[in-house]
Amino acid sequence: MRKTVALLAVVAIAGVLATGCENAEKKFGRGMRNMTEIGRLGEMRRSMEQSAIFNSPDTAYTTGFFRGLNRSLARTGIGVYEVVTAPFPPYSPVCTSYLAPQPVYPDNYIPNLVEDSNFATDTYMGFSGGDVIPWVPGSRFAIFDVQ
Repeated sequence: MRKTVALLAVVAIAGVLATGCENAEKKFGRGMRNMTEIGRLGEMRRSMEQSAIFNSPDTAYTTGFFRGLNRSLARTGIGVYEVVTAPFPPYSPVCTSYLAPQPVYPDNYIPNLVEDSNFATDTYMGFSGGDVIPWVPGSRFAIFDVQ
C-alpha cells in the first residue's frame, strides 16, 4: 500500500512538472473572466442591441433580454467549469460554436484601460479622463483619447 501511494505521488508530481503552467493559467483566467459575466452582463447588452438592430426595437426588451440572459448564464457556467478543470487538459476554449471565447461587448462600446494612475501618464499634469459609469451609454469622459 505504501509503495502504491509513493508511486502515485511520484507520477502526479512528474505529470505536473511535465505539463507546465501556461495553458492552465490561460484556462483559469478565461474561466474567471467568464464566471464574472453574470455581473458584467456583456452578453445581455449585446443581445439586446443586436435584437433591436436586426429585428425591431420592440424585440430588444423581450427576445433580446431572454437571449442575453441565457447566454450570460451559459457563459457563467462555462466559466465555473473552466476554473474547476483548469489543471487538466484540454486547455482550449469549450462551446465556441455557441459563445465566443473572449467576452463580448455591444458594438457601441469598446472597452479600454481604466484611467488610473497605474496606466495613465497624464495624471501628474493635474487632469485625466476615463469611464465615469462604464455601463451607462455616453458616460465616456475623454481628454487624450485619439481613437
